[in-house]
Amino acid sequence: MLHFDLLTLFPELFRSFLSESLIGKALEKQLFQVEMNNFREFGLGPHHQVDDEPFGGGPGMLLRVEPIAEALEKRVTHHQQKGRSVRRILLTPQGKPFDQEKAKEWSRCEEVLLLVCGRYEGFDERILLALKPREISVGDYVLTGGEIPAMAVIDAVARLLPGVLGDPDSVSNDSFQDDLLDFPQYTRPPEYRGLKVPDVLLSGNHQEISRWRSEQAIKRTRQKRA
Repeated sequence: MLHFDLLTLFPELFRSFLSESLIGKALEKQLFQVEMNNFREFGLGPHHQVDDEPFGGGPGMLLRVEPIAEALEKRVTHHQQKGRSVRRILLTPQGKPFDQEKAKEWSRCEEVLLLVCGRYEGFDERILLALKPREISVGDYVLTGGEIPAMAVIDAVARLLPGVLGDPDSVSNDSFQDDLLDFPQYTRPPEYRGLKVPDVLLSGNHQEISRWRSEQAIKRTRQKRA
């Protein structure tokens, strides 16, 4: 069974995401698992400090190496004792791009996907040097933390699991499944404020509809990449 383990300072941010809509229903059906752990439990001193000022100066705070390393080591040991191998993943701006191919790969993964959500100005570099986790980025932009990227990864991967979507054909028609964007889609009414549904979609000619959709998918993809 696909298994996510999250290390985050803000587990409450995931509460609604994991309890609503298709993701919530899939978890109820035990189609996959999610565990959440707050790495502040491994913070230093009476206030469980997890961050500090960067050496050399500069704005903001950095996540210290000790809490992250100890939290990761404890979670890896926990899963190994249960016979599970673990894939350690940091959500960082400099990571390799997360895309549909990666989502498909991970949906078939037999390892626990241990996602570490960063905060502040990022991670002490020794977390990368000592633990050698994989780094994944969800885009070339800056967010306040790794929780939203973690949700994006979970959503993209989990929806590919059998039984998560109501219609299994939805996955095969997804954008990027064939390295193409999805074609334009329409539903009722057939006309709204002078905007009409393309005649071919109302024709009942499935061969022509299929050809039109293929052409439109290619056109959209070219426009996006231009």
